[in-house]
Amino acid sequence: MSQPTYDVIVIGEGVSGLATAGALADAGLKVATMEAQLFGGLVINVNELEPVPDGHPASGAELAAELMQKNAERDVASIQEAVTGLREAGGTKEVVTESGAYTARCVVVASGARLKKLGIPGEAEFEGRGVSQCADCDGPMYQNEDAIVVGGGDSAFQEALVLARYCRRVFLIHHGEAFKAASHFVDQVKANGKITIIRKATVAAITGDKMVERARVRHTDGRTEELNCAGVFAYVGLEPNTAFLPEAVARDAAGFLRTNERCETAVPGVFAVGAVRSGFGGTLEHALKDAEKVTQVVRAQLG
Repeated sequence: MSQPTYDVIVIGEGVSGLATAGALADAGLKVATMEAQLFGGLVINVNELEPVPDGHPASGAELAAELMQKNAERDVASIQEAVTGLREAGGTKEVVTESGAYTARCVVVASGARLKKLGIPGEAEFEGRGVSQCADCDGPMYQNEDAIVVGGGDSAFQEALVLARYCRRVFLIHHGEAFKAASHFVDQVKANGKITIIRKATVAAITGDKMVERARVRHTDGRTEELNCAGVFAYVGLEPNTAFLPEAVARDAAGFLRTNERCETAVPGVFAVGAVRSGFGGTLEHALKDAEKVTQVVRAQLG
């Protein structure tokens, strides 16, 4: 049985993908989204969004559910399959999965990004046993324990503040001197008596018996120390989910998709929005703006 042809297939059901699909459907286009994992992307792990987008819920999970529900009401098809490839097909695009291929006149890549790993001894071994990347999810498990957060951006500072609600102490470890986090997050962390900032240092190894018990911290001056802790949370950047795309879809040095100001990639008819896109601003406001922008361009192209 042949698959239906869509005007647009949006790859990814994170906030950028869901918002884009909804806007395209509102523009009168036949739209499908594709997602192999749980809808919502990284935002579903955030209990309290900051800043909160106007007119939307303050919880990441609630925001994603709201967008998903609205898309269902718009008759946006949600296809729960992993995308393995993208190819040209006689003037259209084919989004390839293990079960076959889905055809569309245009494709919007909204596959997002995943949190980077530290790549150190003990990280994989203690995954789910003290190593986590979701303070909102796992924070209550560390009541009156010590925890380590690694990173210097907004996510690291926000998650350190979340953990401070539960933990006895939180060590925020950053490899540099200056932080990338917004100044108001830095001010909140500095004002929190439970959080200790350790600059110019990295976590070199995670050790323990059945659960995480300590982390080896290496300072840039060569010193090392062992910190007792029950949890290690890493927020050291993102890696784009682009392995399924052909080389013709140009990337930057970090692997994120290059686009122009219209969210167009190097391949005509293929667009990129959200965290997978090079230069993406990183906020929910930016995600919603990407959705609005690409909808205008796609609608003009498809007529």
